[in-house]
Amino acid sequence: MTRQTKASDTAELERIAINVIRGFAMDGPFRADSGHQGTAMALAPTAHVLWTRIMDYDASAPNWPDRDRFILSAGHACILQYSMLYLTGYGLTLEDLESFRTWGSRTPGHPETGHTPGIEVTTGPLGQGVANGVGMGIAEQYLRERFGTEVCDHRIYVLCSDGDLEEGISHEAASLAGHLGLGRLVYIYDDNHISIDGPTELALSDDPAGRFNAYGWHVQELGEDAENLDALETAIRNAQDVEDAPSIVIVRSHIAYPSPDHVDDPAAHGLAFTAEDITRTKEVMGIPDEPFWVPDTVLDLYRKAGMRGRALREAWEDRYAAYAEKESFDAALAGRGLPGWSSALPSWQPGETVATRKASGACVDALAEKVPGLLGGAADLTGNTGTRLDDFPSLSKNQRAGRQIHFGIREHAMGGILNGMAEHGGTRPVGGTFFVFSDYMRGAVRLAALSGTRSIFVWTHDSVGVGQDGPTHQPIEQLMAMRAMPGLLVLRPADGNETASAWRVTMDHDGPVALVLSRQGLPVLEGTSEEGFGRGAYVLRDCEGEPQLNLLGTGSEVHVCVEAAGVLTAEGVAVRVISMPSWELYELQERAYKDTVLRPDCPTLSVEAGVTLGWSKYADLSVGIDRFGASAPGDVVMHEYGINADNVAEQARTLL
Repeated sequence: MTRQTKASDTAELERIAINVIRGFAMDGPFRADSGHQGTAMALAPTAHVLWTRIMDYDASAPNWPDRDRFILSAGHACILQYSMLYLTGYGLTLEDLESFRTWGSRTPGHPETGHTPGIEVTTGPLGQGVANGVGMGIAEQYLRERFGTEVCDHRIYVLCSDGDLEEGISHEAASLAGHLGLGRLVYIYDDNHISIDGPTELALSDDPAGRFNAYGWHVQELGEDAENLDALETAIRNAQDVEDAPSIVIVRSHIAYPSPDHVDDPAAHGLAFTAEDITRTKEVMGIPDEPFWVPDTVLDLYRKAGMRGRALREAWEDRYAAYAEKESFDAALAGRGLPGWSSALPSWQPGETVATRKASGACVDALAEKVPGLLGGAADLTGNTGTRLDDFPSLSKNQRAGRQIHFGIREHAMGGILNGMAEHGGTRPVGGTFFVFSDYMRGAVRLAALSGTRSIFVWTHDSVGVGQDGPTHQPIEQLMAMRAMPGLLVLRPADGNETASAWRVTMDHDGPVALVLSRQGLPVLEGTSEEGFGRGAYVLRDCEGEPQLNLLGTGSEVHVCVEAAGVLTAEGVAVRVISMPSWELYELQERAYKDTVLRPDCPTLSVEAGVTLGWSKYADLSVGIDRFGASAPGDVVMHEYGINADNVAEQARTLL
């Protein structure tokens, strides 16, 4: 009798707890007059099960390396996640929930990693979190296989929506996850049949179970069990038992449940509830009609859940303190190299010829042994982009500690996967493709820049020098577009030695880096400077006496500036050549240094094989390409579009 009474009391407390979450889901957006209420209400039981019965975490140590990870790919429902972080004790307060979506709050309109404790990745653009989860699964598997279960043994849980699975990135990411058999991934698909325009049947008639079965996932369909806590727990635990495939649990929920007015109402995807609607719903739920109401019994329930993982974390810390490979493991966690890593980078002699993509490949190969967390590959272009790790096996079902990743022709997912790997920690991920296809990756690159994620994007074939593949493969506007993105460090080295300098900067940088590299061979130049590279721009070739002209180039155009300077010098013009591999690094320099590089008393001509838009910031006249390319050998296209010493010299005479 006592046991029955206790079970009944527990069930009643859980019912109230879930309704508290639903109250927050209505109250937060209503107070902000902005947000998404219905999905968070429908998913309150799922969140309750995850945070109280399933996940291993310690709310007092949000960054414990061996915690389970949770990703809310359906980031519009973030009031749900914020509610759980407050309730379980991550440091959020009730006032943080009350200030939802307001200026300066810790509860912004979509989850932002680094902004709110407990948020693992920045989500909102649908589908990105699905790919991030795959990246985290790769990182967890690598660390577990490479360093052992005593320091890495956890799972990744991803909550996704119809919108996530409609976006193409989800297809790419799920296909790769199934191919790799990533068994520590547990996805929960909220199949609520609602989109902004109306029922999802307006545009969606997929069979999600059939789709994920075809990808090689372990699939469970729960039907109408979105309110059944035990059924949800059983399904998730079944998924935990599957080690050779990712899992997805498909749950048919009802948006805005249990509202008497808005269940299955498309308006509930957004801000549907009036004050009267909230009152009526809270009456149905049996809780007081008070904004942000939470009784002590519910708060105590969740705070105990938030502390449940403390013993696990402390046991992990004991194992970590005695761990034999601590130096390598620490380097992996930090995304840095072992002592002496920088000296492993190669160098080239002036007069040699090497494409910067090949020089970068030599750098990657040299760093792999010294940077234990370095993993990477390309979107079916491993050899072409210099992202081959020659001495390491490929990641596969049979080689779970492989460091060479074959992403397949999946640029969009590759970007999101790289971000997930980087945010998980323990890996420093590299992903390569042709620069023109960075357009496919742009959403993920933007999120990396927004989040400060330490992803490394290697983009090669960086100009019309690509040649005969023609304008579809020849970047024109991409370089300036990437420079326009706040938070992204863009590096375009001029030769092999600048490429080695680029990798030194990359490894030390605390954020995403874009390495923009040439297809064609480039001469190794006299005067390249590691220190100058690190400052974004420097004088590569000086002149005698007072300079009359600065020739300013980047990447494959720097050697063209050197050749043009030789022509002009022979005519008696005092010319300096400036290499500017990074606008972003240059802008960090003090004014005095900038004035020694681009002297304000000296006119400047910029040379870059891309759009001239933006160069007026530094140059008085620009040589560039303000049209799409053409199909012909790369040197012919470059010459015809004026990227040659004779035209640069002629434009310099015009400027002078």
